[in-house]
Amino acid sequence: MWIYEKKLQYPVRVSKCDPRVARYLVEQYGGADGELSAALRYLNQRYSIPDKVVGLLTDIGTEEFAHLEMIATMIYKLTKDATPRQMEEAGLGDHYVIHDNALFYQNASGVPWTAAYIQAKGDPLADLYEDIAAEEKARATYQWIIDMTDDVDLQDGLKFLREREIVHAMRFKEAVEMIKADRETKKVF
Repeated sequence: MWIYEKKLQYPVRVSKCDPRVARYLVEQYGGADGELSAALRYLNQRYSIPDKVVGLLTDIGTEEFAHLEMIATMIYKLTKDATPRQMEEAGLGDHYVIHDNALFYQNASGVPWTAAYIQAKGDPLADLYEDIAAEEKARATYQWIIDMTDDVDLQDGLKFLREREIVHAMRFKEAVEMIKADRETKKVF
């Protein structure tokens, strides 16, 4: 199903060690509205969605894994040279004691990822509206993280991710209209 190119979807550059911003980015790694949750949500929902939009969920779900890889790279680059003291000052002391600099699926508050973060109702419109909301929440979170850093190199990658969330929300809105139009057509049996 996948062809893996050994490069990131978009280049990730970071100008300085900044565990504080890494802590915020962890939200997009293992938080409720983060990339892991989105990827799993969309790839799971595609089994109970009309054929007309299965490809859309597959495409976006797959892309979310590429975003997860970008976020992981950002977090790694922001923390790889951090001292234990810097990790502690950034609020990552507990994380460092348990995981060192290893990535772990949790939100910015340190709560581990849970399958309760993802939804699949089985109703195409309910699921697509859930997906639109997830993309809009991710877009907002990216904007707030952009606002929290002065690292223009990091901001560049975050702006790319923010824009992709906007595109995904638009595509899901188009899918809603396709489903609605299909429901309104007269069916003769």
